[in-house]
Amino acid sequence: MSKLKILSGMRPTGRLHIGHLTVLSNWMRLQEEHDCYFFVADWHALTTSYDETQPIKDNIREMLADWLAVGIDPEKSTVFVQSMVPEHAELHLLFSMFTPLSWLERVPTYKDQIQKLAEKGKDISTYGFLGYPLLQSADILMYRADAVPVGQDQLPHIELCREVARRFNYLYAPVFPEPQGLVAETPLLPGIDGRKMSKSYNNEIQLAVEADDLQQRVRMMVTDPARIRKNDPGHPEVCTVFTFHNIYSPDEVGNIAEACRKGEIGCVACKKELAVALDTVLAPIRERRTAILSKPSYLDEVMEYGKKKARKVAVKTLELVRTAMHI
Repeated sequence: MSKLKILSGMRPTGRLHIGHLTVLSNWMRLQEEHDCYFFVADWHALTTSYDETQPIKDNIREMLADWLAVGIDPEKSTVFVQSMVPEHAELHLLFSMFTPLSWLERVPTYKDQIQKLAEKGKDISTYGFLGYPLLQSADILMYRADAVPVGQDQLPHIELCREVARRFNYLYAPVFPEPQGLVAETPLLPGIDGRKMSKSYNNEIQLAVEADDLQQRVRMMVTDPARIRKNDPGHPEVCTVFTFHNIYSPDEVGNIAEACRKGEIGCVACKKELAVALDTVLAPIRERRTAILSKPSYLDEVMEYGKKKARKVAVKTLELVRTAMHI
């Protein structure tokens, strides 16, 4: 496969959890083969946290530390903070001049998120939230990306981006490619209570979790509700602990499943094994993260270096855009 331009980002709305590790592992694989742009989407964080802006600066640094500790390499990828590349805002503005309102209103997550957050007393019926998929399109097309790693639920956003690129190319000049969505086969990890892993549910396992807290979180995981005594036959397919073993104990998962079904391993012992397996993965990340955060100037250097690399491309793209639009 030829080298592609890849773009992806995350919103700095809180600490990363272990569910993000599969995404970052995919980014690491991509950066070895392609020209990758990974950005902290701090302007996107404002779409739902416009009244809670104080934590965003710290969250940016925490997120970058997580990325670097996992293995995202600023020398191999362009790693940057969205707001440090103001060209994104200009391209978003120019796109807004020709994008029909109906295109934004039909994005599936728009009404769904408004309703969900309204139930929590949060009003996001704002211009910024309506337009965030267009800002997302500007983020992608700024680097004329060929592909964007996304979950299945984000594919409508990629289709909007493709429509924006087509409309620009038709109205003005063929500047932009039509990016593809890369749907990675990444397993979805449940939270410790079996629901979707989320900070709002307090059911997450943070990437930076300390060993003692990790053991406590694993002990709290829900297991087979039909299994009362440790010698009772279990049903690993309904057990949250077993879902984690599938990913983090791949060499042992067959034996664990068999022992569970035969009642030869109790839930307490099974959880202890999982805690060890998880800490084997997380301990090196935790150590690297601590080292990174102990040198604040290093994160500043990473952000400045990434800004310069990103802006070099962004400026050229806007030159093409202005020329095409005769402005």
